[in-house]
Amino acid sequence: MRNEQVADQLHAAAIRLLRFMRKEDAASGITGAQLSVLSVLAYGGPQTLGALAAAEQVKPPTMSQLVSGLEQLELVTRKPLDRRSAEISLTRKGRQLLEAGRKRRLARLMKAIDRLPAEQIDKLAQAAGLIVAITDPTL
Repeated sequence: MRNEQVADQLHAAAIRLLRFMRKEDAASGITGAQLSVLSVLAYGGPQTLGALAAAEQVKPPTMSQLVSGLEQLELVTRKPLDRRSAEISLTRKGRQLLEAGRKRRLARLMKAIDRLPAEQIDKLAQAAGLIVAITDPTL
């Protein structure tokens, strides 16, 4: 039962943390779904539309619309691979937008962390490491 309680607390905390951080994403000027696509490209490198759709768990037509919007904003580019597929890549502008958002989110989080006593900050750092450990399939 203890593991179930810890899992429930972690789940609730993860959702709260995401909502807390997401408040900074509005300043980017694009949707959360578009930010997520940019993030997949930033960490996974150039990908086909099908691979992006699979990564984001959406249908290819939905991903096509997302990518088209990002293309219009010059945040991604499409490079044809053959007659039926293209490679989607993050542009410098897209990378800069992501980095600016990351800085805003980290600043928000640091402001909250700064209110904690040192012992709790140490515990939070340990918890963050444990979360990475239980969610990283390579460990």
